Amino acid sequence: MNDTICAISTALGVGAISIIRVSGDNAIKIVNEIFDKDLTKVNSHTINYGHIIYENTIVDEVMVSVMKAPKTYTKEDIIEINSHGGISTTNKVLELLLLKGARLAEPGEFTKRAFLNGRLDLIEAESVMDLINSKTDYSRKLALNGIEGNISKLIHEIINKLLDINSNIEVNIDYPEYEDIEVITKDKIKEVSNFINKKLEVLLKESENGKLIKEGINTIILGRPNVGKSSILNSLIDEDKAIVTSIAGTTRDIVEGNIRINGILLNIIDTAGIRKTDDIVEKIGVEKSLSLIDKSDLIILVFNNNEPLNQEDKELLEKTKDKKRIIVVNKCDLPNELELNIKDENILMISALDNVELLKNEIINKFNLEDINNKDFTYLSNSRQIALIKKALQLSKKLEKDLNDNIYIDMLEIDIKEICEILNEVIGESYDDKLIDKIFSNFCLGK
Repeated sequence: MNDTICAISTALGVGAISIIRVSGDNAIKIVNEIFDKDLTKVNSHTINYGHIIYENTIVDEVMVSVMKAPKTYTKEDIIEINSHGGISTTNKVLELLLLKGARLAEPGEFTKRAFLNGRLDLIEAESVMDLINSKTDYSRKLALNGIEGNISKLIHEIINKLLDINSNIEVNIDYPEYEDIEVITKDKIKEVSNFINKKLEVLLKESENGKLIKEGINTIILGRPNVGKSSILNSLIDEDKAIVTSIAGTTRDIVEGNIRINGILLNIIDTAGIRKTDDIVEKIGVEKSLSLIDKSDLIILVFNNNEPLNQEDKELLEKTKDKKRIIVVNKCDLPNELELNIKDENILMISALDNVELLKNEIINKFNLEDINNKDFTYLSNSRQIALIKKALQLSKKLEKDLNDNIYIDMLEIDIKEICEILNEVIGESYDDKLIDKIFSNFCLGK
């Protein structure tokens, strides 16, 4: 944290502008050694025209932004050199910064410094990477919501209420002779416990929307050979991506495609037709297809309208019965030979070549995608946060049970402190160094 780091913050390649970022106590000094104007005399948060110079030779014509601590992204002095885009020029400027004493930043190290210096909490820091990786307008809004600290504010509110309770418990411990104080404290614990349970339950419930927004809906198209799975994929993504023939077993490996439905990414996989086969390659494809069942958010289970149900169809119905699925009877323009006796499930009759919009509408209804745009996007955004909130909720419910069982009030303090510790982990007030290193190692270089 005492050294000065630098990295290229824009994608390396041919472009109009490249940005090389420098952060640390010696950022201004180091850049000043290769810039033809004195940056020590300029005001903070200004952009300055000049040239990068090395051995009396102009390397590039640049604009240099100077931002002095503490009002910067990392709360350290930051310099951003806006050079002409291009691999050679950008790398040369970076090389000169390293030559003058800066160190090449690790992936995510600028944001890591922002976190360690108190500029961002851990939820806000993770949301920065979510914003960079966002592929839809909804995922962008979700990330911005995290950066603005809306979830962090809720968690801080809960922590403050718990700390307030602990102060009441301390009074009980110090003055045990006042029974009325204990009654007041227990009432307050019950009130706060109800508040926490309600808030955390809603947060966890809405986290399903957060996952959909951030990662999309992982969807597999499943069925035996020649039921029209590849045609459905091609129609959904409006592209001839999967090979379609009348020969059973044409698709031997997974074929992937993506579309957006109501602003949510649908990650679609067309699988190999499920059947018993002696063909080694096809057999591997079938096994791979079956392995995807448990990893999917949605299964589009396809049957052929002009063929009767067989044993393989029945096995697929059984394997997917506990999964979120849409049952599709394809080729409904052909004579009907299929009988499906399925209760409490909507069966979609389509022809993949004509009315695949019916399938899109069914997906919208299945995941309530129409409602997502009306939400406030205060969602958890990753499994780390969700796991910790679940743990905090379990303890909060235990606290409520202990209260009803008339556990000694000083024993309740232990649960309250543990809930606080877990919530502090969520926002990064307490953390494990290895976990922090792992989180920021997933960031891109220069951010």
